[in-house]
Amino acid sequence: MRNTAKITTAVLAAGALTLGLTACGSDKDAVTDTSGPLVVAASPVPHAEILNFVKDNLAEKAGLDLEVKEFTDYVTPNTATEDGSVGANYFQTQPYLDDFNKKNGTHIVSVVDVHLEPLGLYSHKVKKADELKSGATIAIPNDTVNEGRALQLLAAGGLITLKDGVGTSATPADITENPKKLTFKELEAAQTPRSLDDVDAAVVNGNYAIEADLKPAQDALVLEEAKDNPNSNLLAVKEGQENDPRVKKLAKLLTSPEVKKFIEDKYAGSVLASF
Repeated sequence: MRNTAKITTAVLAAGALTLGLTACGSDKDAVTDTSGPLVVAASPVPHAEILNFVKDNLAEKAGLDLEVKEFTDYVTPNTATEDGSVGANYFQTQPYLDDFNKKNGTHIVSVVDVHLEPLGLYSHKVKKADELKSGATIAIPNDTVNEGRALQLLAAGGLITLKDGVGTSATPADITENPKKLTFKELEAAQTPRSLDDVDAAVVNGNYAIEADLKPAQDALVLEEAKDNPNSNLLAVKEGQENDPRVKKLAKLLTSPEVKKFIEDKYAGSVLASF
């Protein structure tokens, strides 16, 4: 039986966000008690599903007591890791983590890359990207890194041109050519799939696409390439906890042949192992 607690943003906002950013500084190298279960914060799909596969099939044999907590936003998993409410998290990419640490003064570090969720452009109104009409509205994530990834995706699809070198810090202000005169609606990443009936197309993160019953490998009008992609999703901990034996066990299990096969079988190309 899965020991999974679903935690919503609304419930956690008053607690974790208040406490999360106060626990940085002198205690960042504190040693955590490693005698209890390793509690890992994760997005529901595919992160919690992958963790629950580990919990149900691999953890006991490896001597790992694993508890999975699901979070529906991209902020609380890091603040909860920073304040010690959880021992690790699994939901984000390195560029997002670097940006989060810089903006919030947190001390979260990567342990191991696990998988890639290709970002995709989806639409309920057209079947091909070049069918988008002049003045079409595109929903894109509003956090710095995912917005930059979204614009890079649109550029790769030939819909816009961006200034050279802007990378994942790109914003609509960095667009140099926009032949279709596209307009952009900036939304929280979790809201982008829900906007598909209200906009002409939306750029959706892989985990939210899967939750919305979209099949990235089949349904995306434009899809991120996996080769040389820096946006693998990773297991992360607060700085100083990298050598926690429970974390090391989990890192090894998450990059095992069994997990790779699970990812391949369950997600059929919509999630790609990074190891």
